Amino acid sequence: MIDNMPEDIIAPQQPSENTEEAPTSPPPTQDTPPRASLLHWLVGGLRASLLLEPRVDARPAPWQLLLLVLLPELVWTGLARLEIAGPARLYETVGLNTLWVLGVLAWLGWFALSGRARGGGLARWFVLAAWAMFPANLALGMLALGYTRGWLPSAIATSPGYWVVFGLGCAWMVLALVRFTAREAGARWRLAIFAPAFVALLTLTFWQSLNTQDRMWQPDATSASTQPERPRMQLTQELFEEQQALWERTVAALPAGKPGQTNVYGLVFAPYASEDVFLRESNMVTQLLEERFDAKGRVIHLMNHATTAETLPWATPLNLQRAIAALAERMDRENDVLIVYLTSHGARDHQLAAAHWPLAVPWLTPEELREALDEAGIRHRVVAVSACYSGGWIEPLANENTLVMTAADATHTSYGCGRLSELTFFGRAMFNEELRKTRSFETAFAAAVPLIKQREIEAGKEDGFSNPQIRVGEKIRPLLDQLAQRLDAASK
Repeated sequence: MIDNMPEDIIAPQQPSENTEEAPTSPPPTQDTPPRASLLHWLVGGLRASLLLEPRVDARPAPWQLLLLVLLPELVWTGLARLEIAGPARLYETVGLNTLWVLGVLAWLGWFALSGRARGGGLARWFVLAAWAMFPANLALGMLALGYTRGWLPSAIATSPGYWVVFGLGCAWMVLALVRFTAREAGARWRLAIFAPAFVALLTLTFWQSLNTQDRMWQPDATSASTQPERPRMQLTQELFEEQQALWERTVAALPAGKPGQTNVYGLVFAPYASEDVFLRESNMVTQLLEERFDAKGRVIHLMNHATTAETLPWATPLNLQRAIAALAERMDRENDVLIVYLTSHGARDHQLAAAHWPLAVPWLTPEELREALDEAGIRHRVVAVSACYSGGWIEPLANENTLVMTAADATHTSYGCGRLSELTFFGRAMFNEELRKTRSFETAFAAAVPLIKQREIEAGKEDGFSNPQIRVGEKIRPLLDQLAQRLDAASK
């Protein structure tokens, strides 16, 4: 039976020299792009934002594409939340209204890449484009947040300054994306269409955000029973006219001082409308000056707050200058004393923060206050500044006829100016407590400082003791001592 078996089974046929053995598995294709880590994608996109070569030739995995494109959207959502003080509720469907921008942007990228896409294709471009725009987008988000919360320095807090910085941020975003896309574009004419189309998309996006009535984050209506809705000021012609009439009535009502004695005049300035603590504190100081220092009717209270827009003049640097001039006209400028109390947030450059949305209010500097006092010719001055870093006001204001005291030194924050604070630590200890026991500013200050320190320790203040400061001119000290003795005697 073996003899009858086919020959090719008995002895396998040897392949000839021209026969090629079939490979057991297909060789890897040479044009399949590699994968890259999340870190490489982030670094590549940030390099593109600085107009550099991304150095990422890869295709993102589907989960990487989703994460890297949506992560910036989560950042914008977080920044929008910070614009609302207090409880807020997220309306997710409102956020969906802007997702069309991603679709249009992807189409523009596909158009620009047609004919010359790298191995990663549109997915690679889309990820790197999102992160090329991220730094500029983040800067614009922080700018809007700072403007809303009143955190911006005075140079950009006004409308012209704000829009200059805004325009620079937009220009950075456009330049970064166009420069990156120019490295990838299939043809010059495609890039020439892509650039203005992206500018138009950007303009339309900002226009939509400014004109929409719905916001992704809105105050939580469920907490309305415990936290009433915060009032908002409406700028109308009637309000402007009422402010003018209010100012004229305030100035006309200022009485002249009593002859033959040192009279006290007061100016209380609270320019930050977004925190109710400054409203409470300025009201307290106004009342204290009227009751304890015999200044009834001689205190001008300048206030930024929605609830006082029709009852108190606005706290602006221009009104401050006018108030000082008006007080100087009523005072005996050689013998009377002007007490100025400023309360607000303070900046590291020693400017006093101001905010009264939608009114644009410049921030105040110590040099501006000094100039206004000098021009008015007011000789005897007591200036108290309740703000962070307020020690920077000492040197610009100090002279032999001035007492200056501040809630902090030039390098530390003060405490108690938050949304839930009744009074600032400085205002509470110095004015609401110690000046109700004595009419001597130096005595009250010496007693208030250890109180403030102990309370800051108990509150867990983490950046060091605020270290309130005082500077007393040699020529004003005897005048203030005589004033305190007279007022103490009159109260008995």
